[in-house]
Amino acid sequence: MSPVRQADRLYHELLAPQDTQDVRARVRAVAEKYVSPRAAAIANGDERIDGFPRDVFSALAAEGIFGIPFPADVGGDGLTHPATATAAAIEELAYCSSSVAAVFDVHCILAGNALNQGTDAQRQRWLTKVADGSVVGAFATTEPDASSDLSVEAVRTEAVRSGSGWVLNGHKRWISNSPVAGFVVVLARTGNRLSLFIVDTSLRGVRVGLPDRKIGNRGQLTADIHFTDVALSDEDLLGGVEGQGLKQALATLTFGRIGIAAAGVGMAQAGFDLAVSHLSTRRAFGRPVASNQHWQFLLADRATEIENARTLYTKAALRLDAGNPFPEPEAAMAKFYATRLSVDMARDAVQAFGGLGFARELGADGTPGPVEALYPDSKIGEIYEGTNEIQKWVIARQIFGREITG
Repeated sequence: MSPVRQADRLYHELLAPQDTQDVRARVRAVAEKYVSPRAAAIANGDERIDGFPRDVFSALAAEGIFGIPFPADVGGDGLTHPATATAAAIEELAYCSSSVAAVFDVHCILAGNALNQGTDAQRQRWLTKVADGSVVGAFATTEPDASSDLSVEAVRTEAVRSGSGWVLNGHKRWISNSPVAGFVVVLARTGNRLSLFIVDTSLRGVRVGLPDRKIGNRGQLTADIHFTDVALSDEDLLGGVEGQGLKQALATLTFGRIGIAAAGVGMAQAGFDLAVSHLSTRRAFGRPVASNQHWQFLLADRATEIENARTLYTKAALRLDAGNPFPEPEAAMAKFYATRLSVDMARDAVQAFGGLGFARELGADGTPGPVEALYPDSKIGEIYEGTNEIQKWVIARQIFGREITG
């Protein structure tokens, strides 16, 4: 039985526009119908055996969920506040499954938002397929020796001019959705600058490795991608202009931070709701465990933090919708604050459930562990799409200025 949605009782929506509130309700209904029944199996699966949650992805596509972030000219919903609505959608998906929210994030925010910066021809060719879910998208900046550092000196993947096109060589790592992606947006050196390319994964010379085995987010498949003499045309250069890759990638990753913050709020809210339900009904020493002041005060702290985290990501998204492609410091604040909170709340939820919180499944009767997936799933939020240490540095630059922080 699902716990009571405490956010509906405690959180009063004063910031999100009506289109965002409508999207939240719509995605919640879809997530409860299609994601929740599969969440435990996805969380406990093996990336190389169970693979990509194609059934859930297809259900979201059929319900039009992938159209939320995009304009109407590519088959999207054409919302007035697409970033804010997208963030709310991710929170609702993450409440049910961190993996599914992460798949959505990479498909729509990273791959999709990058494509939305492309030419009209590129948008019609690829973004329409992202919006209707007929293809899975991926986004590749990270390499074995380049992750947070995306300088031209650090990025080794390279595209070299050849006649009227390009030849791409390189190696990307930790690329989400790559084992099932129909295309990947790739950051590469072009001379002494960086550019983004749209690479069809069926092209000769593109090789995707085995899915990584991770401690959490197992339904979000990641793998290395190798590019060996991949022939590309100028039509594959994102936006049709060389040397814009770093700016395009950073704008995309800033939006991604907002999405990861929303996912952190979703997981924190799920852990909170489960803990409240359990502590209210579990009895010890003749009274509910929640009658102990320790749990009352701790959950009061967490309720306040969830409220703050949701407000932060909403403000960052609203600034993005208002035309600011780099809504700092809110985006960095939201990302580091919400993901740290999700880890803290996951740990608290495990503690609240005691032995059952540490269990994957009870041998006595097959009862599944109610919160064990939150523990490993939440940790990655502090690491990917810009580590939380990087987010603090971004905030510090806002405080002290680049001339001091670098």
